[in-house]
Amino acid sequence: MMRHVPNILSALRLLAAPFAAWLILAGHDTASLTVFAAAGLSDALDGAIARRYGYISRFGAWLDPAADKLLMVLCVLALFQVGVTPPWLAVLVILRDLLIAAGWLIVRRRALPVPLAPLRIGKASTLVQVCYIGLMLLLLAFDITAPRVAAAAAFVTGLLTILSGGAYAGLFLRGLILGRRAA
Repeated sequence: MMRHVPNILSALRLLAAPFAAWLILAGHDTASLTVFAAAGLSDALDGAIARRYGYISRFGAWLDPAADKLLMVLCVLALFQVGVTPPWLAVLVILRDLLIAAGWLIVRRRALPVPLAPLRIGKASTLVQVCYIGLMLLLLAFDITAPRVAAAAAFVTGLLTILSGGAYAGLFLRGLILGRRAA
């Protein structure tokens, strides 16, 4: 039973994603912050358990990032809908995730020579997105107006999102080029 704990935590995070977005849209700021923070802790916990005890599975390797991406996208969309996240940042976050998902699908379908592991810049971008969403939810929960802080956080998040998307695009293009040479 213990070996399923990481996947159960990821599945709970997957279920928490639409709930957190709904809480944001409904104006339940403190509750949305709490659910988002719990989802973030579950991400750290499932990874730690999986690595520590070797409970790594192909399903878990798919479920964990899927839960992360759904949580990020739905929360950014909800924050955009309530007027907290600028439209350009919402578009960047969604486009990056679509690019990565499409790229991995192409890599798998064509069996391209691309390592199926997240890039460091991708992990950094996801971490910054988590921090951005957490900060925006914190500002909402405590009714703090800090337009300069919000703008700076959006800029940094957007910059890392662009750099990460570019790195993944380069990785996938190299895989396509190398895959064509091998054929």
